[in-house]
Amino acid sequence: MPVLVEHDAAWANALAAGLPSGTQVVPGVAELGNWLANQSDEYAVVLGPNIALADTVALAERLRYSHPTTGLVLLRHELSSEVFQQAMRAGIPAVVAAADLEGMAAAVERSRQTWEAIRGPAFEGEDRHGKVITVFSPKGGVGKTTVAVNIGVALGGSGAARVCVVDLDLAFGDVAITLQLIPEHTIAEAVEAEEHLDFSLLETLLTRHENCSILAAPTHPEGKDRISPALIRRVLRILRQHFDYIVVDTSPSFDDQVLHAFDETDECILVATLDVPTVKNMKVALETLDALNLVEGHRHLLLNRADDEVGLSPANVESLLKMPVATALPSALAVANATNHGRPIVLSRPDHAVSKALVRLAQKLGAGAGAEKAVNNAERQPIEAAEPKRRVFGRRRK
Repeated sequence: MPVLVEHDAAWANALAAGLPSGTQVVPGVAELGNWLANQSDEYAVVLGPNIALADTVALAERLRYSHPTTGLVLLRHELSSEVFQQAMRAGIPAVVAAADLEGMAAAVERSRQTWEAIRGPAFEGEDRHGKVITVFSPKGGVGKTTVAVNIGVALGGSGAARVCVVDLDLAFGDVAITLQLIPEHTIAEAVEAEEHLDFSLLETLLTRHENCSILAAPTHPEGKDRISPALIRRVLRILRQHFDYIVVDTSPSFDDQVLHAFDETDECILVATLDVPTVKNMKVALETLDALNLVEGHRHLLLNRADDEVGLSPANVESLLKMPVATALPSALAVANATNHGRPIVLSRPDHAVSKALVRLAQKLGAGAGAEKAVNNAERQPIEAAEPKRRVFGRRRK
């Protein structure tokens, strides 16, 4: 995939719109070095127009030896003879006007073709095996989507991990609107290509956010009926090969699509609030997960709006559900305010207590290779690797 280097947020957003959906955006040359040290599939680096020319030249000199098959595309506000001369001396093959999105896209495509001619098809046979984190609640209105979005944004926040948030609330999904995104494509468009779906096609259905990619739910509720459980499994398996973390937001029911998502899940966040109906439903949900042998030992109970004044305490919930509370989030108007402004609280209010708790949980869930770079300003709390688990619709994972 390409990487865009640009520190100006407005320019970064505008340029990212002309690049493939999985494109990673980093603010500077130093961050690019950290990213490339952990990735092996970047066929192009796009150097934004606000990156100093001297820095781009120095970078090109280094990448000539460390990443000789990665193409470089230099964007400039003004195309002068001096720019072309320095680019030529540094070995930068493509120089494009900053406003020329079509020219940029064409240069990136040429880089991909060159990469494939030398190394074979991009992404084929990768060894990446991303972690699937599913967010579930048996009751609506508990903040499940807010948790899923913030966990996804937190995992992708430092630019060291590639994250995709998948909206599997197929009838009434709100992931895109929570981020104030208007997706041009949704998962429903993968239906016709189910049997031959691959990443090159799936990638075109993703919507880019500054910290992650989004696979949006169908626009209309009837779209759910066209999406088979087998398609859900195929989508998640493909995304595993190209993203470090896949965060799945689900519907509040054990339908076939959700069960197939659970079958691919490595870690599960169970979201509840301090009210008797929700706790009752959560108890039934846990019994169902036990009966199906799903995500045993990798369930994380999150209490949202956990205030003592309601007459039910976290200790009561732990006793009733017979599992510890991993994270308790206090009630906060700032969370609703952040959601209404399309700016998740971990971005808009990073010092808020809710943000800190969610970032710590994201760090815990993301523990593993490269996780230390995946979440900024988080306490390091590694967890044990997943044990082999029984699959609902297949054999045990090796």
